[in-house]
Amino acid sequence: MDKKSRRLFMRLFILVILAGAIVFTVYNSLTKEKNKVLQVGDAAPDFELVDMNGETHNLSEYKGQGVFLNFWGTWCKPCEREFPIIDKYYQEYKDEGIQVLAVNIAESDFVVQDYIDRKGLSFPVLIDKNKSVMLAYNIKPLPTTILVNPEGKIEKIITGEMSDESILSYMNQIKPE
Repeated sequence: MDKKSRRLFMRLFILVILAGAIVFTVYNSLTKEKNKVLQVGDAAPDFELVDMNGETHNLSEYKGQGVFLNFWGTWCKPCEREFPIIDKYYQEYKDEGIQVLAVNIAESDFVVQDYIDRKGLSFPVLIDKNKSVMLAYNIKPLPTTILVNPEGKIEKIITGEMSDESILSYMNQIKPE
């Protein structure tokens, strides 16, 4: 291969790499952040999921109540530690207009039901099988809890493990007047 052919080959190679980088950058920017990042004060996106008892839950059904919306996984150790506390306060506040909805992220019914039975949970556990609710809420780390006030607006977004005191405080924060 002579010098001219090598130079032409090298230039074409560099041109192909640059074109690939441009295409990747354009594609990445067009597909990034399809869902708006939710903030405190935004209306909580409505959804419809089925719980482990086969009952359908729409977030909009709980207008007028405070909703403690918890995203979790069975493998999540912080979730495991906070569930008994959440369940304790759910029992205490459910008749005062506080609803807990625990949204599992795409695990099997069998695994989730076994977990519920072992932990003795009494609040509704929903499975987001296709991760559509997770995407609508832009959930990244687990656990993440979204506090929805009685008007259907996001009151607070909590990522990470919550203490007994903070769970109690958050439930009081969204309790209807």
